[in-house]
Amino acid sequence: MTQSKSRKYSSQVVDGPTKAPARAMLRAVGFEDADFSKPQVGIASTWSSLTPCNMHIDGLAEEAGRGADAAGGKSIIFNTITISDGIANGTIGMKYSLVSREVIADSIETVAGCEGFDGLVAIGGCDKNMPGCLIGLARLNRPSVFVYGGTIAPGANHTDIISVFEAVGAHAKGEKSLIEVKQIEDTAIPGPGACGGMYTANTMASAIEAMGMSLPGSSAQNATSNSKLTDCHEAGAAVLNLLARDIKPSDIMTQAAFENAITVVIALGGSTNAVLHLLAMAHAVDVELSLDDFTRIGKRVPVLADLRPSGHYMMSELVAIGGILPLMKTLLEAGLLHGDCLTVTGRTLAENLGSVLPYPAGQQIIRPLDNPIKADSHLRVLYGNLAPEGSVAKITGKEGLTFTGPARVFGSEEETLERILDGTVKAGEVLVIRYEGPRGGPGMREMLSPTSAIMGKGLGQEVALITDGRFSGGSHGFVVGHITPEAQQGGPLAIVEDGDIITIDAELNKLEVQLSEADIAARLARWQAPPPRYRRGVLAKYAHTVNSASQGAVTDALDDID
Repeated sequence: MTQSKSRKYSSQVVDGPTKAPARAMLRAVGFEDADFSKPQVGIASTWSSLTPCNMHIDGLAEEAGRGADAAGGKSIIFNTITISDGIANGTIGMKYSLVSREVIADSIETVAGCEGFDGLVAIGGCDKNMPGCLIGLARLNRPSVFVYGGTIAPGANHTDIISVFEAVGAHAKGEKSLIEVKQIEDTAIPGPGACGGMYTANTMASAIEAMGMSLPGSSAQNATSNSKLTDCHEAGAAVLNLLARDIKPSDIMTQAAFENAITVVIALGGSTNAVLHLLAMAHAVDVELSLDDFTRIGKRVPVLADLRPSGHYMMSELVAIGGILPLMKTLLEAGLLHGDCLTVTGRTLAENLGSVLPYPAGQQIIRPLDNPIKADSHLRVLYGNLAPEGSVAKITGKEGLTFTGPARVFGSEEETLERILDGTVKAGEVLVIRYEGPRGGPGMREMLSPTSAIMGKGLGQEVALITDGRFSGGSHGFVVGHITPEAQQGGPLAIVEDGDIITIDAELNKLEVQLSEADIAARLARWQAPPPRYRRGVLAKYAHTVNSASQGAVTDALDDID
């Protein structure tokens, strides 16, 4: 490797007589003379003991460091934050969840930019730290590999975190005792790893691998497996290969690569959060991606995976039959993936998939293309007089394709949950949760507690829920989120009243309230925005800088901020 390729940034920090102070500081943390002439590889770890998703990542970061060192680099491990959606959901703390994506991206960019790392490995294990890592890597645009921390094992009786949320609703309905809820609580989360269904963590890990920013197989490995340790070691070494060839995220995260990611997310029946995060990741690397791209691709890509929350199986069971690589090869052979996209192996996607074997005969998790669960995408982008700039629904078809009913309007997630659990909410209603958008919340909370309560009370096919907030990957039912413009910014959702008739149509991709344009205009003329909920701190700063969910809810598109 030439110095210009491999040490473009670290040489500015440690080379020459004037950099003796920097070298002195680095000697104290373990550098020796020979290390100053090696490419520096930053290992961004999201380790934390506050959540099972990330509790093991310190060991994975050390293994990635060993891989980089063995390949001729000098690794430096640093931490960024994580939060836990599973812990914070249903509370005010959830307002910080989407905010954490920006903090993570900012911190990775800040540390690597300051310290002069030539390349990076980022290891994420939960919903927001994965896109946060990718956004940071994309902004820096230095040779980089992302590693997924891996999926959790199933709990007792095939349970997971969503089982616990839904048990709360079942208790409110009288179908589960407190003892039964406690038994599920005690055993559903058996150890390290991200939530076990095709929820947001596994969705984003799969999308990142399909995009080419992870090594093949990284998205479908158990958190505590030897294969995950090997993945980390090889990721550290892969950065040195990328440095030698000067392959950067911008060479990999192309328009076609994002289309591959969307295709795999749809085939897997993935989370609506993928829409929000892929838009944000595309913004970070200056790729033009819009809501309409999801509709365009969704018309030709079927849902093939029978995975939770809408299906039956868990990610660990998909791991056991080969992960997503056989699925990707099937999609490639059908002309649904761009095989010429470059990946972090230095090879193309098609080259990576060349020797991949099909799934074992008789497996029931991934359907064949000629027998899909749904012939087109479950991710529906809906427009209409309630969502002039778009909204995102997850409609698998099991809920039906249309829903019409009277609105029952709430101003917060907490109020909605109380009214579901106490029996106020009735079958046939469309629940409206507003002022939960990126600015109005602020933070665009996930509505997992209300949707889980709906399912637990047996109302999954009898109640719809729409919001300018968003949904957990574990949410299912007839739900529509990301409604834009959000209520805080004067979107039509702000003027809906109890009893207004709302129609959700996932065939025509419409979200409408039965009001005339004149009625909507008259109500909006009388409407006044509520005052900001926060005037100091990170939530106030976020509300001031964040843009629309239809553009990814990013905080560095300053030209878009009023």
